[in-house]
Amino acid sequence: MAAEDPAVKWLLESGDPSISYLTLTEILDRPSDSKEVLAAKKQIPNGPIVKTLLSGQQADGGFGVHPYQKWTGAHWRLVSLVELGIPSGFRPAVKATNLVLKWLLGDAHLSNVPKINGLYRRCASQEGNALAVCSRLGLAEDPRVVKLAESLAEWQWPDGGWNCDRRPEADHSSVNESLSTLWGLVEYQRATEDRDYLKPINRASEFFLQHHLFRSDHTGEIIHPSMVKLHYPLYWHCDILQELTILSRAGKLDDPRTKEALDIVEKKRGPNGLWHATDYYWKMRGKPSTKMKLSSNVEIVDWGRNEPNKMITLSALHILKASGRTKLA
Repeated sequence: MAAEDPAVKWLLESGDPSISYLTLTEILDRPSDSKEVLAAKKQIPNGPIVKTLLSGQQADGGFGVHPYQKWTGAHWRLVSLVELGIPSGFRPAVKATNLVLKWLLGDAHLSNVPKINGLYRRCASQEGNALAVCSRLGLAEDPRVVKLAESLAEWQWPDGGWNCDRRPEADHSSVNESLSTLWGLVEYQRATEDRDYLKPINRASEFFLQHHLFRSDHTGEIIHPSMVKLHYPLYWHCDILQELTILSRAGKLDDPRTKEALDIVEKKRGPNGLWHATDYYWKMRGKPSTKMKLSSNVEIVDWGRNEPNKMITLSALHILKASGRTKLA
């Protein structure tokens, strides 16, 4: 019956091994050693989006630009590669982490983390994404990765989040800077089983829950209209679907304060059973098509506008299933 769900059927027929693998494991709960799961997993490195993300990789693991260059640097490609289920230890991705870690742990970068009025001012989503990626790739024990985790725990603000706002009067964390950071700590704790990181994870989770994921804790108003729209890829931004995904990984999805966000995601399902992106953080180059130009010679297929989005549909199904709203397995 689960495979007859229109969204599940559409995802399984996508032809992309990443989508097939994630649907089988996260939606249908197929055993990791089952024939169909193993077959899909084996083909992930040959998937069209994975191959595109690795296109142009150079001998040093990078892509000829600064690791953080939007949106072609290794930092962003690695986030998407991990989201697409590349296996731990996947050599091209591991190689790409070297430049990211060199940048984040370089003297120039570390010297630019001021402490103002007792609060570290840092765009911690950068370290958070890198920590999540490295933890997924089997690098959690690397001393450089340990340093990232320790730094994020040290930089956490009293309200549970992080912020790079250098105004002395700024004392409230940023949802955009805090979500990827929470993700990084969750993945690191999973990989290392270090219980000392449960406290910062719980504090960061509470930061989002206190805001019911998208509302001001002072006025109750929506923090920003984009937060209740759906996007892929999100880059450093924050929306309710990604918040629900990360809170689910942190074991917080059953908190009643997630209900309103879950309601919104559920209502965004289209008549055909699929979900669309309702906003974008990237722009088309040239004529509209179903391809997104990353650079002059790199395209990401299947992130087109006006089409159902596979990654959003996959995430929405997973969250609704995990919350008990949809029975799929």
